[in-house]
Amino acid sequence: GGATDFPSLMAVGATGDVRLAYEMGRVTAVEARAVGIHVPFAPVLDVNNNPDNPIINVRSFGEDPEQVAALGVAFVRGIQENGGIATGKHFPGHGDTEIDSHMALPLISHDRARMDSVELRPFQAAIDAGMGAVMTAHISVPGLANGDRAPSTLNAAILTKLLREEMSFDGLLFTDAMDMSAIARQYSAEEAAVLAVEAGADVLLMPPSPARAVDGIVAAVESGRISE
Repeated sequence: GGATDFPSLMAVGATGDVRLAYEMGRVTAVEARAVGIHVPFAPVLDVNNNPDNPIINVRSFGEDPEQVAALGVAFVRGIQENGGIATGKHFPGHGDTEIDSHMALPLISHDRARMDSVELRPFQAAIDAGMGAVMTAHISVPGLANGDRAPSTLNAAILTKLLREEMSFDGLLFTDAMDMSAIARQYSAEEAAVLAVEAGADVLLMPPSPARAVDGIVAAVESGRISE
């Protein structure tokens, strides 16, 4: 399409060079802005610590949380110092799954201490560096939600209590695509949209039916379930 063709993030991770990560972010922002895009949905901040992961794998900087954090922060700076809004994904961390959330709902069974030391580290580092946006993951992480197995995208314990309050993220919160099976197979288009808003999402991406998502949210406002 005329834009720069980059290697995968894992290839950048293999170099361990924060300058290359910054440059990748910089060029991404410059070229995105040139065609009118202000929010590149990057970088992936997932730690690829499961070799059987079918969906993150080479999209991640690697398996070391510290390296993913360092390269992720450099990428974020590259985007945001050149006119874009970086979006870290997929919160709270899609690396240690063996299921593709496009197909079904992955379950991560780790406790909070493990999530803090591995999956959440790159996100916290990027938030501390001023990252402007985050994208949710359609994954179930009961250890972060007092045993609640609802997808993170629809879970206020993860999006509001953890991300907003405990990790001090005050930027723009996007859902991952709402037509993915991890959500769309379990919830109606209307209810999924309402639950995502209740959980704390600002922008709902790709609902399976935009009209039904709007109808569901309007009905929830009119009934008093969600405040105007």
